[in-house]
Amino acid sequence: MGTAVWYSRKMSKKIYDLALRKHRAYKGKLHILSAAPLKNKADLSWMYTPGVAGVSLAISKKQSLVNELTIKSHTVGVVTDGSAVLGLGNIGPEAAMPVMEGKAVLFKEMAGLDAFPICIRTQETDKLVEIVENIAPVFGAINLEDISAPRCFEVEARLQNLGIPVMHDDQHGTAIVVRAGLLNASKVTKKKFKDLKVVVNGAGAAGVAVAKLLGQRLTRTNYEIVREVVMVDSQGVIYQGRKNLVSYKKELARWTNKKGLRGGLEEAMSGADVFIGVSAPGVLKPAMIKNMNARPIIFALANPIPEIMPEEAHRLRVGVIATGRSDFPNQVNNALAFPGVFKGALEGRARAITIEMKIAASEALARLVKKPTAAKILPEVLDSRVSLAVSKAVRRQIS
Repeated sequence: MGTAVWYSRKMSKKIYDLALRKHRAYKGKLHILSAAPLKNKADLSWMYTPGVAGVSLAISKKQSLVNELTIKSHTVGVVTDGSAVLGLGNIGPEAAMPVMEGKAVLFKEMAGLDAFPICIRTQETDKLVEIVENIAPVFGAINLEDISAPRCFEVEARLQNLGIPVMHDDQHGTAIVVRAGLLNASKVTKKKFKDLKVVVNGAGAAGVAVAKLLGQRLTRTNYEIVREVVMVDSQGVIYQGRKNLVSYKKELARWTNKKGLRGGLEEAMSGADVFIGVSAPGVLKPAMIKNMNARPIIFALANPIPEIMPEEAHRLRVGVIATGRSDFPNQVNNALAFPGVFKGALEGRARAITIEMKIAASEALARLVKKPTAAKILPEVLDSRVSLAVSKAVRRQIS
């Protein structure tokens, strides 16, 4: 067993044991609290009967008042079907509950939003979409979470007509933070963002969204994209004409890998400036890094064991190394993005989360690090400035 694997397992057992004790003691992580005290009959009369009838009548006459008179304006539904939970796979809705509760805690602590876990016992796309459509009146926004690819793409797309922001955080939260980190990493390595050749290893939900935010101009808005993106999945480089590509990978093949490169990860890495891994432990080998351009940027985001361990990458004199872990510098964590994105979208009464909002969020995150270094390309997850900066940037994009 390698040192990195042994260390990760040892650390994981300690953290797992602590988490089990805490969850048992607190019976989860969430409680519902009243916004105002219920102390006497006068309180009861306005909170419930008879006064509440007047509030319901007002909303029935003017539906938009629901945002002023109920929790809808500051409430997020955190929705999953339990099909792709963390790195644990398809473990089901009950087992997904602790993760969704944790997400709700982050919404509250980082952005002041009330969120609630909605763990649904179906993995049929039509049923999942129908259920979310029918519970939407309660929520000001929907955060889709831990839904497996490729179904997650269709679910998110079909829910864009709800009239409230809907975002699959595994896709777009990751992409926003990766773009922010890469903006600063390119400064550290003295590379121009627009000249970067980026290899994305892993063509699931996160990999696809990262590739699109970095390398595909989706609107006429003038934002910077990288020179080239090459996508690699478990079968090798994605290219036009490759056999047995599913529909979303065919779409990727139309605009990535402009030179028609074929082969595996080793071939893709030749002459690359950036490696972004959302894939599997240990797949990035030293020989691959040696074939990259000078001062390469490595985002090894597989958790808990990254595609290459930071100490090994440092021995190869990489320009910047980032992981998804909190015990190394440069943690790429979705929590840097989603609380502020949803806060800004809700405060601005947005009907959707747009590409312009994602770009603005990534740039606001990057600006929080005034002088990026190889050990500091992103703010800390618990930095109190993050949610406010991101939410303001997002809100400015709402017309």
